Amino acid sequence: MTLQTDSTTRLDDASLPEVNRQMLVILDFGSQYSELIARRIRETEVYSEVLSYRTTAEQLKQLNPKGIILSGGPSSVYDTGAPHCDPAIWELGIPVLGVCYGMQLMVQQLGGQVERAERGEYGKAGLFIDDPTDLLTNVEDNTTMWMSHGDSVTQLPNGFEVLAHTDNTSCAAIADHQRKLYGVQFHPEVVHSLGGIALIRNFVYHICGCHPTWTTEAFVEEAIREVRARVGDKRVLLALSGGVDSSTLAFLLHEAIGDQLTCMFIDQGFMRKGEPERLVKLFQEQFHIPVEHIKARERFLNIVQGVTDPEEKRKRIGHEFIRVFEEESNRLGPFDYLAQGTLYPDVIESADTNVDPKTGERVAVKIKSHHNVGGLPKDLQFKLVEPLRKLFKDEVRKVGRNIGLPEEIVRRHPFPGPGLAIRIIGEITEERLEILRNADFVVRDEISKQGMYHDFWQAFAVLLPVRSVGVMGDQRTYAYPIVLRLVSSEDGMTADWSRVPYDLLETISNRIVNEVEGVNRVVYDITSKPPGTIEWE
Repeated sequence: MTLQTDSTTRLDDASLPEVNRQMLVILDFGSQYSELIARRIRETEVYSEVLSYRTTAEQLKQLNPKGIILSGGPSSVYDTGAPHCDPAIWELGIPVLGVCYGMQLMVQQLGGQVERAERGEYGKAGLFIDDPTDLLTNVEDNTTMWMSHGDSVTQLPNGFEVLAHTDNTSCAAIADHQRKLYGVQFHPEVVHSLGGIALIRNFVYHICGCHPTWTTEAFVEEAIREVRARVGDKRVLLALSGGVDSSTLAFLLHEAIGDQLTCMFIDQGFMRKGEPERLVKLFQEQFHIPVEHIKARERFLNIVQGVTDPEEKRKRIGHEFIRVFEEESNRLGPFDYLAQGTLYPDVIESADTNVDPKTGERVAVKIKSHHNVGGLPKDLQFKLVEPLRKLFKDEVRKVGRNIGLPEEIVRRHPFPGPGLAIRIIGEITEERLEILRNADFVVRDEISKQGMYHDFWQAFAVLLPVRSVGVMGDQRTYAYPIVLRLVSSEDGMTADWSRVPYDLLETISNRIVNEVEGVNRVVYDITSKPPGTIEWE
């Protein structure tokens, strides 16, 4: 079950418990929604993994999945060099669901025809059901589904029939019932597809015959067992940040290996106001887990001095983190393993791309590096332990609750590893850090006072490297603007800007301008993800 950064998986993982050998596989053709498909399947309490489209039929046979899903993708199946799956997949006898590009590829490889559509179809569309059985059981007629395609199926392969259509697409859902091969031109995994979850459940339970075995309890048992088996009697150093990811990992590792774990908190100077002191006190006094508090603010500030490129910031901070770990391990160690709270979205967003070794074609686009993944130096002296890297954020929270993590940490907003360093656009200085810390505190303090903290996935401030003219006390000012970023999301993979009450925005703006020296303007970011990202860098 171990996921790799190139979207492939070990095929020899005999340690996987029998209860979780039941799984579905998503073959990734470069869609930004591939991981969202995996998350939707996991919501049905069935395990799923995303693999490269190059995974062979023989490799899939070894994994023995209950079903296979072919993702969407940016290519056209008739393009030269378009990514194709192993055609032997169709003969495995395993149910297959093709989504958008995946459906078109299925049609093409099985003898049908795909052509450029006269009219593309993007956004919401009513789905008219012609056959309400199997895949479309309990999916309402004329339900809304999300379309995003410029190609269409013009001729079905032998044995296939149409299950549903839209006003613009005659083959919106298709099936070869006998071979259990299905295709949909829309994206059932996105929230805009109102009947999407029902369709996915039909495929998972009715067609693939799965049972709900992917539970929090099963994961915790497996993770503890795997850590003990991997680590043995060796010592582990954990990079503790105080967020739900590293805190859950600390509790999990402490349960698995006890005193073999050393938690180290690196105070790099990019944390939020008061957090370093709160974190150390909480773990040592309330949780009784010792924490080594390393004060390295000046060191990290020096390493990013003059750096404005966001990728360079992340990489430098990531490298320096590891260097500090190495140095401190010589003092406290020796340690054989470094534990990190890397999550599945971190791995996916940091993936360098699926590159076809024959054509050199890039299938998925790199978005940004996470310090947990993209910043690791080649001469890393530790072996990595990353028990959470197969989980989405909401799954981590469930694990945290299961092992007794306090709610104040379980429901804490995500905070990036590089911290405020990537919420200051451009060069980082002590002055800008102090301004941003104080502005960010106002945001968090005010939404907490209003009882709205848990209404948002994230809520924070961003400092822009420009100054604007203002007037305060009948005097001209020339100060920084602060951007407010409040978003709603389920897992951070996609997000929408939050429709915040105007009076709350007004209160936050007034407090920042009056309480934070060096700021005279506050603006609100109304960009969703995509096209933007949640963080500005």
